[in-house]
Amino acid sequence: MQGEGQAIGGRAMESMTGRLLVATPALKDPNFDRTVVLLVAHEPGGALGVVLNRATEVPVADVLGDWSDLARHPAVLFEGGPVQPDSAICLARMRHPMRRVKGFHQVSGAVGTIDLSVDPERLRESIGGIRVFAGYSGWGSGQLEQEIDDGSWFVLDALPGDAFVDRPDDLWPMVLRRQGGMMAAIAHFPPDVALN
Repeated sequence: MQGEGQAIGGRAMESMTGRLLVATPALKDPNFDRTVVLLVAHEPGGALGVVLNRATEVPVADVLGDWSDLARHPAVLFEGGPVQPDSAICLARMRHPMRRVKGFHQVSGAVGTIDLSVDPERLRESIGGIRVFAGYSGWGSGQLEQEIDDGSWFVLDALPGDAFVDRPDDLWPMVLRRQGGMMAAIAHFPPDVALN
């Protein structure tokens, strides 16, 4: 439940739905090396998110032809994570976030998930762009919180455009640089240097 606290390790944990998980150089899992994950759900039972900066070469038009006109550049599928890679999650950015739209489930502000069974023509006036993810990233109860405590992730505020950037490969350093200070310095961390 968004906004509800939960007890993790004896402390209250606020929902992180709508926030970014930015992989630290200490994260050893190659599935998440230099990734930026948008959490679309974070509840006591676990968390679910999509990797924002892993574009594939598969055009949205090849998989979801009717939706391709709404896809932001690059209009390709993204690898949302290692869980259920044959499933699809679609993020959308609403033009008017206060208007209720059938099939849209708000994550944060104007950004949310959209039901791909809805006719995209009916949404054309309401949607400012979509991004389609094959698979997702998932964590069981307490697993994400443990990874954060272990130093694998920075938890940062998302900007509405983060999920829809034109150059997704630049998202990891871009998000870190805008934090300033030591976080900005991490954006220049060499990719092939291991932390002990």
